[in-house]
Amino acid sequence: MSTTSLPAPSVAVVTGATSGIGAATAERLHQDGFHVVVTGRSQERGKAVVAELGPRAHFLEADLTSDGEPDRLLRHVADHIGRVDIVVNNAAQDHTGDLLDVPVAEIRSTFEINTIAAITVLQAAGRLMRDNGGGSIINITSRLASIGVPTMAIYSASKGAIKALTTAAAVELAPHNIRVNAVAPGMTRTPLYETWLAAQPDPHATAAGVVDGIPLGRLASPDDVAAAVSYLASPGAAYITGTTLPVDGGYTAR
Repeated sequence: MSTTSLPAPSVAVVTGATSGIGAATAERLHQDGFHVVVTGRSQERGKAVVAELGPRAHFLEADLTSDGEPDRLLRHVADHIGRVDIVVNNAAQDHTGDLLDVPVAEIRSTFEINTIAAITVLQAAGRLMRDNGGGSIINITSRLASIGVPTMAIYSASKGAIKALTTAAAVELAPHNIRVNAVAPGMTRTPLYETWLAAQPDPHATAAGVVDGIPLGRLASPDDVAAAVSYLASPGAAYITGTTLPVDGGYTAR
C-alpha cells in the first residue's frame, strides 16, 4: 500500500511579534496555515504568544540591532525548519519629541531598529529567497511615512525610508521571484497606543480627536493590519509587488 505525504506548510517569520500588530499578524498567518516563527527580545512574551498559537509555532529571541543577527536568525529558521517563504518586517520602536530638540542619540536609536535593522532583515531574507526560488517580504511602515504630524518627525523619517526601500527592493528583487510590499497602519489600538493615550492631559478628548480625523470613524485594530499582511502573503497577491497598502480608515486619502 502506497502513502502520499502532505506538503510541508510554508514558513513565515514575523519580527517584533511579541505584542500588538506583530502578535496579531503571527496569529493570522498561523490561522492561514503557515508555520510561524515569532521573534522578539522578550522571552516571556514571545513564549506566551507561541503557547497561544500551539503547533506550527516557534519563538526565537533576537536583537535585530546586533551585527549579523538577522542572518543568524533566518539561517537558523532555514536550517531547522527547512525554508523561509514569508518575512514580515515588523520590529520597531516609537519616538516622539520636538524636532529641533531631539538628541542625536535618540535619532540614532530610532533609525537603528526602525530602518537599519529592517534593511538588514530584508537583505538576509532576500539572500535566502534568492537561493530558494523566491518568496515575499512585507514591511510594516506607517501612515506617518506619508504625512506630517508634529513631534513625530524622526519616527516619520525612519518609516519613510522603509517605504522608499520597499519600492526600490521590489524592482531589484523581482528577477529572483521575490515580492516586496508594505502595509502602512494608521492609528492602531495597541498597548503602545493605550500607554500614549493614558499619558495625555485629557485622554477622553484626545481619543475623540483622533477618531474625528479618521473617515471610517474608528481606530484600526491589530487584526485589521494582520488581515492586510495575510492578503499580501497569499497566492492571491502573486502579481503585486512594490506597493504600500494603507490600513488607516481613509486617513491618508483626505
